[in-house]
Amino acid sequence: MRANARPEVSVDVLFLSPAYPPEMQQFTRGLAEVGARVWGVGDAPLEALPDHVRRNLAGYLRVPAILDEDDTMARVLAWLGGRKPDRVEGLWEVVAMLAARLRDELGVPGMSPDTVHGFRDKVAMKERVAAAGVRIPRTARASSSAEIIAFARTNGFPIVVKPIAGAGSADTFRVDDMAELGTVLDRIRHVREVSVEEFVAGQEYTFETICVDGRPLFTSVSQYVPNTLIARQNEWISPIILALRDPEAAEVIPGVRMGHDVLQALHMGTGFTHMEWFASRGGEAVFGEVACRPPGANMVDLMNYANDVDLFREWARAVVHRRVEAQPTRPYNAAIIFKRAKGRGRIAGISGLERFVSRYRPFLARVDLLPIGAPRRNWKQTFLSDGNLVVRHPDRGACLEMAMEAASTIAMWAE
Repeated sequence: MRANARPEVSVDVLFLSPAYPPEMQQFTRGLAEVGARVWGVGDAPLEALPDHVRRNLAGYLRVPAILDEDDTMARVLAWLGGRKPDRVEGLWEVVAMLAARLRDELGVPGMSPDTVHGFRDKVAMKERVAAAGVRIPRTARASSSAEIIAFARTNGFPIVVKPIAGAGSADTFRVDDMAELGTVLDRIRHVREVSVEEFVAGQEYTFETICVDGRPLFTSVSQYVPNTLIARQNEWISPIILALRDPEAAEVIPGVRMGHDVLQALHMGTGFTHMEWFASRGGEAVFGEVACRPPGANMVDLMNYANDVDLFREWARAVVHRRVEAQPTRPYNAAIIFKRAKGRGRIAGISGLERFVSRYRPFLARVDLLPIGAPRRNWKQTFLSDGNLVVRHPDRGACLEMAMEAASTIAMWAE
């Protein structure tokens, strides 16, 4: 222990879904490593959890279906038997409201259901940030095809259609004309309610933070190459996310400032945030959306590679001890390149990888591609596709150039 280290007070954290999605396992580890007693709640059997997750849990409640909020709340309250944890956390987006309801019921500090609603409901979110003066796309809530068509006729094309409470870019579409809208309406029939928005032309970025009481103690900015809607609609593309070494680069300062305004408008508390925004062709920062959770698509790993820190642990430290200890020196730009195999079936071959590794070995942080024989993933259902590589370099241009080369010269195929 450091000579000037503060004595840590043990804290009980009720953590919803500690093993799924898979990155939650690292946040569970982070909580245990900063001294928390972690009480997990999930719908997987305890024996099905990885050993390293079980070791980091002080206890575990299995529920029939964690997304059945009323049933899960009743079972958690009965399990606690009058005990009161110090924190209730849920980083998987679909359990964020459950965590807020439990905090409210138990009288535990943290964001309220109304605050979480502002982060989960895309129309309410935009109304709240617009009221604070943030530039947003024209937006409407729609629960019928007629309402979507009416918005398109009033505002013109292109438009963007996305789920009200979706995560990532699933079921999100750019629509350029009425004929295309008809196709999209068929594809979203299973979505109960959507947000229909003005399409913003410009470069898409993210703004991530770890906050304590709404105050960002860590920040990061990343660039999507290409924008996510383009990557989602073109199978041949190898999407790239570039974490910038300098989150105060001139072209992103307006977005960073906007990000701070957004967090204040939505009354962010303590935890991770992930915001998407656009730098318009006129240089204006335009709000996209924000979530009170970490980013997906391996972006926490990516930020760790860029900053030489462990943000899984630093998030936990913020939640448990209300501070962030590791101060990133920001030595690198880091890029993750997602590969999509051609064909269907099982991975049959990979070309270009050996040459790329030989040429860029000092700058290669990770290679995590599906092995030969593994079933190819459905690229429409997961941004992670068939694996990824991570490169990093102090120079932004050099890092992006390596990433573009990996995207264009490494190929995978299935049969």
